Amino acid sequence: MICHQRIPWVGAAALALLLSASCGHSATGEGASADSASSAKAAAPLLASRGTSPDAAPPASETGGFDGQRAYEQVAKLVSFGPHPPASDAIHRVQDYIRSQLKSFDCPTDEDDFNAQTPIGTLAMKNIVAKIPGNGQGIILLLTHYDTLRLDNFVGAEDSGSSTGLMLEMARILCSQPKRADAVWIAFLDGEEAQVVTNGVAQWTDTDSVYGSREMSARLALSGDLKRIKAVILADMIGQFNLHIFRDSDSPKWLTDLIWHTAARLGYGNIFESRTASTEDDHLPFVHRGVPAIDLIDLTDYQQLGYWHTPQDTLDKVSPRSLAIVGEVILESVAELQKR
Repeated sequence: MICHQRIPWVGAAALALLLSASCGHSATGEGASADSASSAKAAAPLLASRGTSPDAAPPASETGGFDGQRAYEQVAKLVSFGPHPPASDAIHRVQDYIRSQLKSFDCPTDEDDFNAQTPIGTLAMKNIVAKIPGNGQGIILLLTHYDTLRLDNFVGAEDSGSSTGLMLEMARILCSQPKRADAVWIAFLDGEEAQVVTNGVAQWTDTDSVYGSREMSARLALSGDLKRIKAVILADMIGQFNLHIFRDSDSPKWLTDLIWHTAARLGYGNIFESRTASTEDDHLPFVHRGVPAIDLIDLTDYQQLGYWHTPQDTLDKVSPRSLAIVGEVILESVAELQKR
């Protein structure tokens, strides 16, 4: 992803600090190693300390039924598979896991296997979509990507793991609820990351990125289902400590306002901030086709910490509390969309 941040007036020194971090999404080589194994081992002490940290998830009864600890445990499981870029053996195991989890939640599920033409060759990719039926024709579409950067030792705890763990918990909740007015589809997308890397930096382009999202939006346009979509909510990099999510300037104001008003009502106005940013991410293929879509992401903070797209993107960087907060906001926002 590439982001373009819009900030209010600040002093010269503060402005220099803010602009010192660039925005972008990338990729490099595959393969699990000792670093990914040590990251998986980090799950044990963190899970053992549940409830003792200020960043522990609140009880699900306090977050609208969304269980941030369960979401965190899903992230830990995803991290345990090690690096999983598209078409790797590890991503096939991740796909099996996502499929098995959705089945255990009794979620009706579709899969879309496709061959992506990338600068490094043709890669087999797969989108997995939980389709929770509604009583009407409308669809509320939730998105996450589950592939990791093609970088040695990169397990993507925050960048793909956090949002995928969150959406698995979202599926557990929504697939058990009675039918509502609109269907809710939860899409686990492959191939968000660019596949070309030069000197350790991914070369993000419009044609080498968001493969799964481009595939899904094109298929929905062909089937006629695209016009049924009421709104798209993408989650990406939403599990870090000290989370700050900016308003998405590519999203229609009504959708941004709905989510931000929901966050403020729930007491999270300090996390869902009034500053704006534009990020190139999995929502844009839908935006370009005229579908209301929004990206919930905190890329800037993770870049400034130096963890983004590095082997340091590990499980210890993920906060169960942040997962619980964003999960509750999305869950309540879906309920608000159901009323429209």
